[in-house]
Amino acid sequence: MGFRVLKTAIAVGIAMYLAHLFGIKTPAAAGLLAILGIEVTKKKGIESSLHRIASSMLALLMGSLLFRFLGFHIWVVVLFILLVFPVLHRMRISEGAVTGAVVLLHLYAYEDDGWAAVWNEMILLLIGLGVATLINIAYMPKADKAMAAQKRRVEDLFSIIFMNMAKHLRDNSIVWDGKELLEVSEQIDLGAALAKRSLDNTLIFGGEPYWRVYFYMRGEQLESVNRMLVLVAQVYQALPQGELLAKILEDISQSVKEDYYTGEAEKELQELDARYKQMSLPESREEFEVRSAILLLNRELKIYLSIAKKQKKNRAGAG
Repeated sequence: MGFRVLKTAIAVGIAMYLAHLFGIKTPAAAGLLAILGIEVTKKKGIESSLHRIASSMLALLMGSLLFRFLGFHIWVVVLFILLVFPVLHRMRISEGAVTGAVVLLHLYAYEDDGWAAVWNEMILLLIGLGVATLINIAYMPKADKAMAAQKRRVEDLFSIIFMNMAKHLRDNSIVWDGKELLEVSEQIDLGAALAKRSLDNTLIFGGEPYWRVYFYMRGEQLESVNRMLVLVAQVYQALPQGELLAKILEDISQSVKEDYYTGEAEKELQELDARYKQMSLPESREEFEVRSAILLLNRELKIYLSIAKKQKKNRAGAG
């Protein structure tokens, strides 16, 4: 049984009990409204309840006027939907259309557009949606463990990708299917969604932004990795320059799992740049093309690492 199901059951029970306690007509409707009010985050729950209450109040006003002047007919209900639903959409509270329809149909079922009937529906709204909102605010499961697991998985996948790049630079005959590249993109998106949900469950001071910044950083780094892979594919000869860069890629495959950016890989790249300048010029066009790709790969690695340094300003981040 999911946590949302449990919250819904509790909200329905409390809403229906309170409606019975206060002698409200059709107390079961309070349970229905509570079901509609349960959301996955605190902020979404509050926003949804406010929209539903506003749209339902408008529906009660319009519905009671239509029934009073046109009578209780099915075609009047159809007319109500044609008139009110577009208004709700324009006001950007269309998610409350269902609750608005619920309270309107109650008036139709009662064949009563008087103040007592309208007041009864208002109390039902306050009880059903109010209880749902309080349940939403009372407790939401924290996603820290899930986000930490996503972080570990993303870092493992990055590590595998860097190891495969290093293997190719050493041995061009090695073929890699690249499945980790697709998976890491999915894992980053999932982690970002969890981070957003975590922030939406924090009502005071906006919450801890670390996780959202972290997965945004990994998304930026993945774009850099994609550019690296294009360059790696252009390396069709094993050269000493490629061997030197492969060693740095292997180091990054390990440091990507560390919680702090050490800057060691950045220093190694700077030293490698200096060594490149001391090496002899290419002896063939093929060697020139391969060494150019390796040099561009070196520069792309610097961009990748610079993204990690930005993350460290907020919190000691992985490299």
